[in-house]
Amino acid sequence: MEPVVRHVEPVMGTVFSFDLRPRTDQRSSVDEAIRKAVAWLNWVDSTFSTYRPDSQISRLGRGELRIEACDPRVAEVLELCEVEHEASGGYFSSIVAGRLDPSGLVKGWSIELASRLLTAHGITDHAVNGGGDVRVAGRPTPDTEWQIGVAHPLQPGALTSVVSGTDFAVATSGTAERGAHVLDPFTGLPPTGLASVTVVGADMTRVDCVATAAFAMGEQAQPWLEQLDGFEAYAVTDTGMAWWTSGYPAYGSVPSELATS
Repeated sequence: MEPVVRHVEPVMGTVFSFDLRPRTDQRSSVDEAIRKAVAWLNWVDSTFSTYRPDSQISRLGRGELRIEACDPRVAEVLELCEVEHEASGGYFSSIVAGRLDPSGLVKGWSIELASRLLTAHGITDHAVNGGGDVRVAGRPTPDTEWQIGVAHPLQPGALTSVVSGTDFAVATSGTAERGAHVLDPFTGLPPTGLASVTVVGADMTRVDCVATAAFAMGEQAQPWLEQLDGFEAYAVTDTGMAWWTSGYPAYGSVPSELATS
């Protein structure tokens, strides 16, 4: 049996966990891969945290720092935010409550690049979980697929769906873990209609942004998600019912006791 290596790292105000399935002959490279992935996540936190007054994003938002003086990846992130803003019709925004806050993209982006870093070190079978948003690569064993449980937003401790497969990203946006932290950028108020929305796709950066935008849309999210190429979604409404995009059952289970597509 191939080895299983796990690591847990508190960072970005949440917990990141790594589940690595290296071949026996790769064991010597695992510690270095984890060290670099953890260093990357801590760099992202120190650079982009809106809770750290000395972070580059905080100083930039206060006008104390010019974009040209920031690390080039700050400009990269803000450009990606603008792309997602346009793609979502304005529902994804890097301006939250009147201040610069690209957090809706940063966590997914950091997970995606941590996964790519592990792959670059030869660890092609792994899962990176950042506060419930998960990027998987390869397989946990040669004969099985990764299975990622989706927490029920209204029933603590219960799952509402399970996403299965290889090489995918899954992100959930909702109120269960952090309360009403996502706002409708057009009203400045918490959106209504959804308790959570889970999005599945190939790249965690975009998946995380799509989930955030969809939750901000509230009741308007379903038709927007249905027409997006490369993404599938499953949502639980604030009344406990569920809906999903037409392609979602290819990735995730649909519990009939909740279902009303």
